[in-house]
Amino acid sequence: MPSHRANKWGTACEYRLAEKYNLELERASWHDAVKNGTPWELKATKRTHADGQPGNFKIYRQYHERLQEAGGRYGFAVYRIRGRGCQVLQTTTIAASRLPTVRWHGGGDHRGTEQAKLAIGDVF
Repeated sequence: MPSHRANKWGTACEYRLAEKYNLELERASWHDAVKNGTPWELKATKRTHADGQPGNFKIYRQYHERLQEAGGRYGFAVYRIRGRGCQVLQTTTIAASRLPTVRWHGGGDHRGTEQAKLAIGDVF
């Protein structure tokens, strides 16, 4: 079962990514930020989940394809819980067109599109 705080930590990581890469946060349905007119999608994952499984980044096909068409980028962050907050351990950025090969699968009703999971090691 996902953490109810995962959204809180993901949002905190988005702010850190925006600051580090000088992005302007822009809450569109298919991207989170822009820089010089280029859309960015920001993704965060916990390094290791409570059950011991490694984190992964969820990518949604419909948004990925739109980001690719617009020449967009991804910003990725890996974090860990530290005290009452989170500590960003690693960040990187990748052009949407250069994303590692993914395997799309049904995403259920969530966001109405297929999804893929990227392992931390596939991104960093």
